[in-house]
Amino acid sequence: MPILECQKVSKAYGGLLAVSDLSFAVEPGEVYAIVGPNGAGKTSLFDCISGVNPATSGVIKFKDREIQGLRAHQISRLGLARTFQTTVAFDSQTVLTNVLVGSTFGRDGENATLSFKNQAQDDALDALALCGLGGRQRTLAGQLPVLARKRLMLATALAMRPKMLLLDEPFGGLNPAERGQMIELIRMVAKTGMTILMIEHVMKAVQALADRILVIHHGQQITIGPPSTVLRDRRVIEVYLGNLVPTGPEGAPPGA
Repeated sequence: MPILECQKVSKAYGGLLAVSDLSFAVEPGEVYAIVGPNGAGKTSLFDCISGVNPATSGVIKFKDREIQGLRAHQISRLGLARTFQTTVAFDSQTVLTNVLVGSTFGRDGENATLSFKNQAQDDALDALALCGLGGRQRTLAGQLPVLARKRLMLATALAMRPKMLLLDEPFGGLNPAERGQMIELIRMVAKTGMTILMIEHVMKAVQALADRILVIHHGQQITIGPPSTVLRDRRVIEVYLGNLVPTGPEGAPPGA
């Protein structure tokens, strides 16, 4: 049974249809990537799934429960955590405090306060260790460089003990060496059995991590399949590059 299922999901902003009649399903333990050019509707879809901005129509199921009518905090407490394109943190607070807030927020019936329970502290420390931030607990979040901020945002999400992660462009703003480190981190998280749904433009990262890819354009599905097939698809190449631009290595859109 899929852990996440979208059935004919649409999102309209006035007369603009950002997501149009989109259907797909993510299996437990899968790394599933959603790709497409800027303006394709990827983040709008994430907003619908995570409850940030509800879908206009369609059904979204998480663990076989309809969630399209729930608010963001309710969805997160069902076990679905999200990161964002722009690194978000409490910059005036320490790395540890940021992750403690996530570990507390992810528990039903609890709210972040000035004190944190032992289990929340254990989960926060485990998440920091997994994300390579165990030695930076007392550093203020606002002092971290970009890669460390992305690690912090991932650690905060993991501390919520989710069943599934939504990662919105986790490789954005990173140089090639940093991308390699982030690929290894996400691969390590996936090996724990975590289901991951990610939006990404960096095709090398998508090829390295994704079990399946959904390509969308103007809010509509172009194709779904494994990277080896999807990134050679002429329709995908045309969506990214147009008819006359040569493809990159192994038929994949270059650059990326």
